[in-house]
Formats: sequence, structure tokens, C-alpha cells
Amino acid sequence: MANLPIVPVILAGGSGTRLWPLSRALFPKQFLSLTGEHTMLQETLDRLDGVAGLSGPLVVCQDDHRFIVAEQLRQRHSRDATIVLEPIGRNTAPAIAISALQALKDHADPLLLVLAADHVIQDVDAFHRAVAIAADAAETGVMTTFGIKPVAPETGYGYLRAESGEQGQVKRLATFVEKPDLATAEGYLASGEYFWNSGMFLFRASVYLEELERFAPDMLQACRASLEKATNDLDFVRLDKEAFTQCPEDSIDYAVMEKTDKAVIVALDAGWSDVGSWSALWDVADKDDEGNVTKGDVIALGSQNCFLQSSGGRLVAAVGLDNLIVVDTDDAVLIANKDDVQHVKKIVEQLKKDGRSEAVQHRLVYRPWGSYDCIDRGSRYQVKRITVNPGARLSVQMHHHRAEHWVVVSGTARVKNGEAETLLTENESIYIPVGNVHALENPGKIPLELIEVQSGAYLGEDDIIRFDDRYGRHERT
Repeated sequence: MANLPIVPVILAGGSGTRLWPLSRALFPKQFLSLTGEHTMLQETLDRLDGVAGLSGPLVVCQDDHRFIVAEQLRQRHSRDATIVLEPIGRNTAPAIAISALQALKDHADPLLLVLAADHVIQDVDAFHRAVAIAADAAETGVMTTFGIKPVAPETGYGYLRAESGEQGQVKRLATFVEKPDLATAEGYLASGEYFWNSGMFLFRASVYLEELERFAPDMLQACRASLEKATNDLDFVRLDKEAFTQCPEDSIDYAVMEKTDKAVIVALDAGWSDVGSWSALWDVADKDDEGNVTKGDVIALGSQNCFLQSSGGRLVAAVGLDNLIVVDTDDAVLIANKDDVQHVKKIVEQLKKDGRSEAVQHRLVYRPWGSYDCIDRGSRYQVKRITVNPGARLSVQMHHHRAEHWVVVSGTARVKNGEAETLLTENESIYIPVGNVHALENPGKIPLELIEVQSGAYLGEDDIIRFDDRYGRHERT
């Protein structure tokens, strides 16, 4: 067994465009419950239970996702986690470099177990055994990457080729291979020398930094500077934006693993999937006798091999469908042939080009204090259902262009309205005029539910001037 502590590094960036409309830029797939009761981030953390020598996890995420990550960690009692905020995405190599530098602050020279937050691993015991083998190897100074034993000629994954004649579960890595065509993938499968590239790694922090210094010194320099100038913001480590922006963008594969002579493959056969598309999610989900995956309020008649999901509170009724993806949400419906799901990201590109909010966020929007759901809107009005968590408080703020009327549905609200402060309970209401400085707080022990009716010439979220915010948000964020 390895003697060095193992620091899990969870890479939780990314936008997950191929799983639109469930996955959005401000709430991507790693924060969704796609394959079980818990979110993919939470399942990634849960499957670490039982790994020997484990230290507190280190989660790297985008600034926009910081409160989602913190809340999901809190729900799984992962209060010992360190959350590092990237001001801008720079791919995996810099994220892992920052993690290595941060981990060395707390440990002499730990092992880093680098995992994506949005993968599925069905056989947790097999995963634990592979981690133990990789840890033993990594202590000797090699850099291990987990190669997935292929079960089909998959064209959607990159491949790893092991040195010919290598035996055992640890094999010397010969080369990385890009996504192949079908005939090439069939040859890889038949040879027995190729593995799917999982994007998971285990190595000593010092070894990774030494290799990065060899092959990408400018990247390491920028990462050091951004962490040295980082600030502690509530429960987050906020990297210096100016320094991190100077960092080159590259993956760990291209920056280090394809160039180092220390890379080895640890074979992993554990029901792995990166759930990179709707068809991949159909592959790993439980199916009925007709091969259908159904989630939510769904009735399927005479349909087969379909993925049917209702997430918008409406009934989805399917008759005579074959090989289709149907996903219904509050504000969008996706209908796609299962063989064409790789083109879903083009829909997202079109939405972004058109400036549509469906590419960025759901109708239900999460905030550090709770959430809001826009349930109706017109040219000069908007109606929201607002939920404020117990003990939470919105910022002290004002609006130049809109007035607001709040009606408490359940719970208790403490409201600052100009100079006055009022305590409201169920069925009570209050009016907030244009320009009034105001604040909303839930002083109770149960969630506060209220209906907000906005009226005015402009109702955008950027019409918020914040004067005081316990969550450290800047004005208009």
C-alpha cells in the first residue's frame, strides 16, 4: 500500500453542452443528478470513500459555479474540501498545476488523484483496487493514467497504446491516439494493446510540477504567480485573474503526458463512462423491456430504444418512437435521433449566437441564498417564485427601473424597505418602490417561499445595485 497521502483533485469546470437542455453554462452536467440520487460531483466524492490514505479533496471550478459547488459539498458533508476558483478556463494542465501547488502547502509531497467531476464508474471496488495499484506505482516517481479496457470499437474516445508485450495491470505508455474512425477502432480493440483515455491520473505533486517545468515553464510560472497572489474569499481560494490570464491554455495530455518518459497505464475495468452525450447516458442507464430509459412523468407506448425524460413538470407521452432522445424542461424541449446527438452542441452554439438565455441558465436559477423561478413574464412585468434558505439573506440593493411586490407564501421574511424594517409571515405582502434600498432575509428555520411581481420599463438582472452582500459578490453579479 502507498505511504504518501492521496489528495483527490476534482476538476469541476466545463459547460457540458452536449447534454443540453439539462446542462447549461451556469448549471452544467457535473452538478446534475443524471445517473442516481446524487449529483455527478457528489457521486465522484462518494466513490472515494474507502480509499486508503485519503486527504481532504481539492475542487477546481469556475467562479460562476462557486456557490453550487459549496452547497453540493455541504450536502455530502465534505466540509474539509478546498475550493479553488479559476477566473477563466485554461484547460486541465494549469488546473492540475494549481492543485499541485496548493496541495504542497499542506503536505510534504502528496499523491494527486486527478478525477473529472462528471464521470460514471459503476464498479467502485474495482476503481479502489486500481487506485491502490496506481498509488504504489506513483510513489516510485512514475505518472499513472487510468486506461479503460475497451468493450467496443468506440469512435468518441481518445485511446492510449501500451508498449507491446507489457504484462500486468501497470503498462508502460507508448503513445496517445486521437479519436479514430470505426475501422481503426475495431483494429485497436482486436490488438489488445489499446485503452480508452479516461482523463484520470495519479502521480506525486512534485513529479507533475517537475515535468511541467520541463515542457511548459511559462505555464508553471503563471500558475505560481496566480496562486501567490490569490485571496481567500469566504470558503474559496480565488486565483489572481491578471496572473492566471497570462497562463497558456493546454490539456495535461498535450502539455505533459505525451512528452514525458514517466507515463504508465493502469488498466481499469469498472464500468466507466464520461457520459459525454445523450446516447452515452442511455448506455449506462437502467432500461425497460423495450430498451427505453424513462425519467419523470413519462408514458411510452409502442416505443423502443428511446431516452425519454420530463423535467419540466409536464407529461411526456411517446407513441411509436424508435431510437429517439426526448428531453423536456421548463423552457426547452430536445428531440433528437440517438445517432445524431453529437450535433446537440450546435444547437447551443446557435442559441449563444442568437443571445438566448436557454444556452446559459435554466428557468430555475440557483443563488447562494436559495433560488428563483421565473414563472411568467410580459413586456413590462415579470413574476418569480423565490425560495430563501433558512438563515440566508439577499444583498442590500436597489433598482433604477423596476418596482417589486412581494407576497409571502410560507415561512417568515424580514424585509428592509427604505428606513423601515418589517417581519412578514404567510399571506402578508409588501411593496418596494423604484429606487428604494431594500433587503430580504429568512430569519426562520424553514425555507421562505414568496412570489415576487416586478413591474417597470426594464426588468433585466443587471438592474441591481448592491450595497452590502455577505457572499462577496460584486455589483451586478
